Amino acid sequence: MTEIVKVLRLLLLGLWLGAAIVFGAAVAPALFGVLRGANLANANELAGTIVSRLLSIINRGGFEISLFLIVTAYFLTRNESQLRRFAEMISLAIMAIMTGVGQWVIAARMSALRVAMQGQIDQIALNDPRRIAFDSLHGYSVTVMGVAMVAGLVAFVIIARGSSPTRGPLTGSPAGVGAVSDGAKLSGH
Repeated sequence: MTEIVKVLRLLLLGLWLGAAIVFGAAVAPALFGVLRGANLANANELAGTIVSRLLSIINRGGFEISLFLIVTAYFLTRNESQLRRFAEMISLAIMAIMTGVGQWVIAARMSALRVAMQGQIDQIALNDPRRIAFDSLHGYSVTVMGVAMVAGLVAFVIIARGSSPTRGPLTGSPAGVGAVSDGAKLSGH
């Protein structure tokens, strides 16, 4: 059962990281590019609406996955070194905080500004205080997601190293250090 949970932890985190990377590197830029290329008067508003919905899924998923990983790490890493355990927990906590702030603070404020602009962000002057606030929040959103992704990647590496099949039975020591390798058992040494 423990092995299944370990694999599930890596799978969930890997899926979230993949979704976040594809979203940020391909989906969002493509949406804005295609809709702007169509010369629509409200291209940014349409693309922003779609991106907001997708980002909401990624933020909530990242938040929920990181909480699940923190809870399971508490039970699964009791025999790990304190440094490894601390690094994993901190990375996951940063991921949870960043995705939570991205979803329930930044995205909520951006949504309120959209309502205040009556869905006409493309027609709002660049020097309008609402537009300036919106653009500033967008920058924060990108930064927060980037930090969450880096924290998730750090946690992924830590979890993967702890689950590596090349690790031996002595508190994660590399195979052959403090443990008898399968090759030595077969050769009689």
